[in-house]
Amino acid sequence: MARHVYRCPLRWADMDVYGIVNNVVFLRYLEEARVDFIYLMAPADGDAFFRDGSVVVRHEIDYKWRLVHRLAPVDIEMWVTRLETATVSIGYTVRDDDHVYATARTVMAPFDYVKNRPRRLTDAETAFFEKYLEEG
Repeated sequence: MARHVYRCPLRWADMDVYGIVNNVVFLRYLEEARVDFIYLMAPADGDAFFRDGSVVVRHEIDYKWRLVHRLAPVDIEMWVTRLETATVSIGYTVRDDDHVYATARTVMAPFDYVKNRPRRLTDAETAFFEKYLEEG
């Protein structure tokens, strides 16, 4: 199955008092990568997952190595770990050639903001995510 890689720049302001990228900043990195990934669904006019709405249900991050500021970006590799009728789980590895800095998982659910309730994945959303599905 396919994987998506996002080249994530590091910013000076991402560092904490100890000179490493703050743990909370990793959530921003994952969000940037996720938006880049999901935008592939329909780049011309946006896709239902953005247009019709979605919400983050859960984040899990395992920090593996300290990440210090530098000019070179880190790679965030992404794939779908689980796909159900109303949720999609996305796995991540934050890495470069030398280290894995973190592994993570995000569970997202499609959401109808007009009706203010969860909805099911559309056929187009399911077909998109299935291309990146690696169960196990």
